[in-house]
Amino acid sequence: MKVAGLDACAGKWLAVVLEDGCFADARLGRDAGALIATWPDLAAIGVDIPIGLPDEPMREADRAAKEFIGQRRSSVFPTYPLTVLKAATYDDAKAICVRRGWPRPSIQSFGMRHRIIEIDCLANEDERVFEVHPEVSFRELVKRELVSKRTAAGASERRQALLAAGIEIPNLPYPLEDVLDAAAGAWSAARYARGEALPLPAEHRDRIGAIWR
Repeated sequence: MKVAGLDACAGKWLAVVLEDGCFADARLGRDAGALIATWPDLAAIGVDIPIGLPDEPMREADRAAKEFIGQRRSSVFPTYPLTVLKAATYDDAKAICVRRGWPRPSIQSFGMRHRIIEIDCLANEDERVFEVHPEVSFRELVKRELVSKRTAAGASERRQALLAAGIEIPNLPYPLEDVLDAAAGAWSAARYARGEALPLPAEHRDRIGAIWR
């Protein structure tokens, strides 16, 4: 069984592919749909991006993920409605939120709008595509809170956690942080394909609108 995890990387998408639970491939591509088409036999594709846009900022999935990962909660950004993501400029997006009494998006959150819209469309066309969050996946994998992934210790413990799960990551010409995140998404994708993945929030059962771990 072949699965993939996708993570934003250097203005593109990084895909890490597992086959029967082991590392099989990793590639970088600008278009997510074209990238996953590289492996037509993928059983599941976990993407680190919000899928299922809300009517108001902050989905139940976002709240549940923050609670689940504890001290790493700041890595979960609020998900904004399509009307905010389609704003022409960041100032326009903030103005929409102010008028509606919503919290304003961060520049980083607004900067992901094109990727969010891209994957939202892809997920509606391809039932293999679902949402993951690497900190959620790692928390599920190790059953405890982790130190920041931006530290040497954090990167090491994440790499060791994957290795303990049978996923040995080779040295790759991509940022290690993105490789580890995509690999964690692929680990959750394997669980999803086997029917073992758990949703956040816990009561959610639809593919779209939950963060799966």
